[in-house]
Amino acid sequence: MIIARSPLRISLGGGGTDLPSYYEEHSGFVVSASIDKYVYITIHHRFVPKILLKYSQMEEVDAVDEIKHPLIREALRMVGTQDRALEITSMADIPAGTGLGSSGSFTTALLKALHTQNRNLVHPSQLAEQACRIELDILKEPIGKQDQYIAAFGGITCFRFLPNGQVEAWPLKLNEHVRYDLEDNLLLFFTGYTRSASEILKEQDQKSKTNDRDMIANLHFIKQIGRDTKDALESGDLNKFAELMNVHWQHKKQRSGRMSNDRIDQWYELAMRNGALGGKLIGAGGGGFLMFYAEDRSRLRQTMQAEGLREVRFGFDFEGTKVINQ
Repeated sequence: MIIARSPLRISLGGGGTDLPSYYEEHSGFVVSASIDKYVYITIHHRFVPKILLKYSQMEEVDAVDEIKHPLIREALRMVGTQDRALEITSMADIPAGTGLGSSGSFTTALLKALHTQNRNLVHPSQLAEQACRIELDILKEPIGKQDQYIAAFGGITCFRFLPNGQVEAWPLKLNEHVRYDLEDNLLLFFTGYTRSASEILKEQDQKSKTNDRDMIANLHFIKQIGRDTKDALESGDLNKFAELMNVHWQHKKQRSGRMSNDRIDQWYELAMRNGALGGKLIGAGGGGFLMFYAEDRSRLRQTMQAEGLREVRFGFDFEGTKVINQ
């Protein structure tokens, strides 16, 4: 049995500039971090000559072309798996639709497992680009490249998305003590809402493609926030980082009326009055996880718990997509 795992992620700065509709004209920049919450893919050879898939649904088919799950179907096509007696199962520490990049993690873990079955060595950049090709080029999802790349590479990583489609990646130069403080003081709270990132990102994608002045200006500003975030973290100024999170969130909300709602805004303001120095909704918006940098963690935890929000505690992952059993 092959088991591959791929980390989920939190975006620290510049999120949204990784969509082709923006970076193909202006280039993009994102600082992202993988966390120790994972998507797992298992592949097992069956005696029955059928493909059995177990995810939120179950499928049993005779051929790849009959598979309904688009990511699994296209990954099998891309890798060229000849085995038709397979059982593929997916599991995750956190549900999809919560803003932590689960689709990119799913695709990279699946590709890694399939390549391992075929005895192919694959570099993280190749793995990420194959995942992007499936989601962006083949399935035409209006999403960015951040999720696939941070899942493949892991760590706390800077990405530059170039107009020619190339992606440059390098680790953030973070002092060890600063990293520990960042890990301790970042808190994630689940809003209780799940949503489709594609639906929310579609509006940004369409406006960027038509050169909407306000959208492009907003994304230019967010890209600079990403660069400033890199500088703040590398200099160890975590209060500045928290302030940038808050500025990022206020500008992010301007990109779509569906980015937030009254309840999320109320929770955000409550958190800022009770120990948080900065925060934002992770991912495309509309639901998922609120992330805060907290000066008074205990006070913030008590306040959010009283509101019925569940905290998910996490650490950073520095391994990226990997096979943990074969």
